[in-house]
Amino acid sequence: QVQLVESGGGLVQPGGSLRLSCAASGVIFSIDDMKWYRQAPGKQRELVAVITSRNSTIYVDSVKGRFTISRDNAKSTVYLQMNSLKPDDTAVYSCFMMVLSPPWARGAYWGQGTQVTVTS
Repeated sequence: QVQLVESGGGLVQPGGSLRLSCAASGVIFSIDDMKWYRQAPGKQRELVAVITSRNSTIYVDSVKGRFTISRDNAKSTVYLQMNSLKPDDTAVYSCFMMVLSPPWARGAYWGQGTQVTVTS
């Protein structure tokens, strides 16, 4: 059974930085796209960043130039480096992966979510 475990959220002042991690465990053949989503109170879930299996990246406009998504395939882990954080970045951040695992089945998996709060 594949599980995703996130870490790295917390409380930070405006202008600060945080690094989120999301590690997949279990028997994994390969992982396709890795994504980070966020959901702020009273708002719809928003796709923040994507990194493909070929390391192409896509960002929502509001985080371009501030956030960086990366992946370590050997560790089945995706990262989100968040710099110059703003109060509007406050949300629960969740990772998502499409994982190929035994018996050659592709499934969608979510992390448990981690709270990021940006406030002075």
